Amino acid sequence: MDEPLLDCLIIGGGPAGLTAAIYLARFHLDIMVVDAGKSRASWIPCTRNVPGFADGIEGTELLQQMRDQACKYGAAMETEFVTKLERDAGTGLFTATWGSGCATARTVLIATGVTNRRPPMDEDLHDEALARGLVRYCPICDGYEVTDKRVGVIGSDHHGVAETLFLRSYTADLTLIAPDKAMHLKPDDQQKLREASVETVDGPANAVAITGACIIVETAEGTYSFDSIYPALGSDTHTQLAEMVGAELGPKDCIAVDAHQRTSVPGLYAAGDVVIGLDQISHAMGEGGVAATTIRNDLNSQQPLWREPVRTDAEAAA
Repeated sequence: MDEPLLDCLIIGGGPAGLTAAIYLARFHLDIMVVDAGKSRASWIPCTRNVPGFADGIEGTELLQQMRDQACKYGAAMETEFVTKLERDAGTGLFTATWGSGCATARTVLIATGVTNRRPPMDEDLHDEALARGLVRYCPICDGYEVTDKRVGVIGSDHHGVAETLFLRSYTADLTLIAPDKAMHLKPDDQQKLREASVETVDGPANAVAITGACIIVETAEGTYSFDSIYPALGSDTHTQLAEMVGAELGPKDCIAVDAHQRTSVPGLYAAGDVVIGLDQISHAMGEGGVAATTIRNDLNSQQPLWREPVRTDAEAAA
């Protein structure tokens, strides 16, 4: 039996994709979310940066609540990794393929996010440190949590300097460590770090152990102990599926969209960290809501989404 045609297939179940799913399901559209379960939001041990959760909420719990809300209104969920996306030039329909199946949809929302580049350290150690807040990736999200603590930033280019200086408003105890070589900075960056009283250390930097509530980092200049470290090594944006159907990329190799989250390909939309922006949960949610509303309105312009009249039992029997 052929699979039913979806109104929208959402690829990615992070804050952007799930917000869109909640909207679209409540618009009475037939939708499915396909998610590989690797949202960066799931890494967060406790976020106090999401409005409405004054005492914070664990990332996995936030995502589960959003999934439950979307499913309550009829969204279907698949835990899979989409490997292929195609668009039929004649019909304009999209077909997505994953390990155990596929789906065809009138529209697709790409909400696949990004992957942070990790520092050189054992994978199990990294995951434990991340769960305990000893490794953090977003000072906008959780800089408050390291107020007046000893913090190391691993990075040597302008991005590393900028992240260090951002954290300077939370703590005076900051060390910038080169990830894999001697520290090479432009003179103006060196001056900014000196003015901020930030120590700079030559690499390589290897996080090697957790001791009590601290993480130990070995460098070319000795061993350092920190309450938290921030890898400022950049990230890789998951644009491959969009590129398969010819979507244009914008700045920083993100998917280019208009003000309503439309890509350059008709019927294809993108939201969240895969689109250039603030890389914040609340911002991703906002883009998800915009994308969902645009998808609904675009589908309605093609064929009115009018609700059938409710018939009484007597009318149905007549």
